[in-house]
Amino acid sequence: MTEGYRTVAGRGYAKFEIKGSEFIGHVAPVRSIEEAEQYIASRRREYDDATHNVPCYRIRADPLRAWSSDDGEPTGSAGDPALNVLTQQELENVVAVVTRYYGGTNLGVGGLARAYGRGVKDAIADAGTTTEQPQETFTVIVEYDDSGTVRGLLESADVEFDAAYEADVTFEVRVAESEASSLRDRIRSATSGRAAMDFG
Repeated sequence: MTEGYRTVAGRGYAKFEIKGSEFIGHVAPVRSIEEAEQYIASRRREYDDATHNVPCYRIRADPLRAWSSDDGEPTGSAGDPALNVLTQQELENVVAVVTRYYGGTNLGVGGLARAYGRGVKDAIADAGTTTEQPQETFTVIVEYDDSGTVRGLLESADVEFDAAYEADVTFEVRVAESEASSLRDRIRSATSGRAAMDFG
């Protein structure tokens, strides 16, 4: 069984002022780089009048993907210190954006690094952290006759899924890695092997 990982328990928010500059920190749990990039884009739209929107993320992949940007602040003064907080707290599948409204006083590289780090740290404290079990996604395709059986089985297993009813019925299933194999066996058994599965 793959070990669980630490992430934020939900969305977090923090706001503080340093020498007239206002800093706003946001963190959120995400499951993919695409989701992280969408979140960053939405924060940039929300704070499009800000001086800087400094993003970073750590996403579970093979290998782990970690990324940050200084967004116009001096090199190494914003993105790296923000990302370091995620690294030090060993958080994965998390995205953070720290917004700055410039207040007229330069904070220097050290001051900026502390402020951007604090923006992430305070937002994480607001969100709280949790341990998640790694998830596996797979697709189940069945004819209409079997769709009620499969739906009932997924609901009783208390897993996340989406169903699309077209010529056949397609279920997109998300389940803890540790339970995926036995769930697939139960679906095969319940449909007498008629269910087609795709692990792509």
